[in-house]
Amino acid sequence: MRKLGLIGGMSWISTSTYYDRINRYVRARVRAPASAPLLLESLDFSLVYRVTEDEGWEEAARIVTASAQRLEQAGAGALVICANSMHKVYNEVAASVGIPIFHIAECVGEKMKADGVTTAALFGTRNVMTESFYRKRLVAHGVDLLPPDMDYVEQLDRIIYDELMLGKVTRDAQRKLKTMITVKEQAGAKAIVLACTELDMVVDIDANVLPIYDSLKIHAEKAAEWILGAG
Repeated sequence: MRKLGLIGGMSWISTSTYYDRINRYVRARVRAPASAPLLLESLDFSLVYRVTEDEGWEEAARIVTASAQRLEQAGAGALVICANSMHKVYNEVAASVGIPIFHIAECVGEKMKADGVTTAALFGTRNVMTESFYRKRLVAHGVDLLPPDMDYVEQLDRIIYDELMLGKVTRDAQRKLKTMITVKEQAGAKAIVLACTELDMVVDIDANVLPIYDSLKIHAEKAAEWILGAG
């Protein structure tokens, strides 16, 4: 098996889910007690938390780039950034290392294209929902994304940063997400993209009116397949 590097800590809660899912996938494909060869660097999230200004993103790029370079030097043959929003600095980070970094939106887009999904709604943090760095990758795979509802953008950003990234799961958040999904279905969406690695904490993937594309699950499976020699 090949050794994968994980840039985590953004948040550590979702990073632990990456670790769990990658190992479970590998064990299911190989045999017990097999486990995935991983290098994990968990960053201090307070250094890159809720970045909004250009200078902040420059610093975030520097921090994530340094992590990628350390993991490459430590022997990782490929990398994943265990967060959706931090893929805003993907190009800078990818250019700084000589090993592949699996872009989370590319993985989601490939899966949706294979499933024939052409219209979807995107749920995530403010920058993921409103900026082009993430959306354009899905569009390039033939997925037409509904325009972001700014009221939902505000609600989701608050739920993600003030609750889920702190490990807090509430019934109110679960109800709000269920309502949002129903409204998007009525607006013409044929699928929902959970473009935040914590949103599966409040969305029942298998009990909704629309197919749910969980970015963390898809990303982790892509990483596990690479570990096992695919791709």
